[in-house]
Amino acid sequence: MEEQNCYCKHSKLISSAILALGLTLGGFFPGYYYYHAKRDANTVTVKGLAEMDVKADLAVWEIKYVVTGNNVVEAQQEVDDQADIIEKFLLKNGIAAEEINLGRLETTDLMANPYRTNNDSNVRFILNRTIVVKSENVDTIADVLNKSGELVSKGIIFSQDYGFPVSYLFTRLNEIKPQMLADATDNARQAAKEFAKNSGSKVGAIKHASQGVFSILPGEQTMSASESQQINKKVRVVSTVEYWLK
Repeated sequence: MEEQNCYCKHSKLISSAILALGLTLGGFFPGYYYYHAKRDANTVTVKGLAEMDVKADLAVWEIKYVVTGNNVVEAQQEVDDQADIIEKFLLKNGIAAEEINLGRLETTDLMANPYRTNNDSNVRFILNRTIVVKSENVDTIADVLNKSGELVSKGIIFSQDYGFPVSYLFTRLNEIKPQMLADATDNARQAAKEFAKNSGSKVGAIKHASQGVFSILPGEQTMSASESQQINKKVRVVSTVEYWLK
């Protein structure tokens, strides 16, 4: 009987211990996850801006000109003669021969158009050719472009879709990306510090960061500004950074 009572007491002690452990764990885990949930909520998300002024390092100039006539052989010879005139003009003004590329000849026969009317021009053939100039000397290209009126005085007729014929390109974006990302992150951290100062916190490590998209903008940003028409440009990136607060 005495042995049975001892066994019962021992069983009750084990049950009590298990119950106590369960209550302890039951209190610990909700508290643990609550702590982490609160800790995880202590973050701030800010945006960092970085801008850099750059200069185009490549110019692409498409010189499109047109010749018309009723004799296709004579018209083609005129196209070749005018190509020589244009090339001599470019060479005289400091553009290297290897920077000049002769494009293919395009020929349109108006008589082959089934929709032509009797009111159409008597000219039968329209020949178009494009001479492409690619140069890293963007200032030289800009200077020669301003002198291209000389070609008109020599009988060169530019195509109707000539528009603004030069595209100024910046091709070294990858070279400046690391520095710009560092600047954008620093800018974001300054914004986070200002937020933390007002909230009585301190900025910790980065939780998550998104670099954003690099944009190349015209240096002079007006209503009609086109980035490709300007030698001087502005590169911009906006990074989104989430910091821990402590």
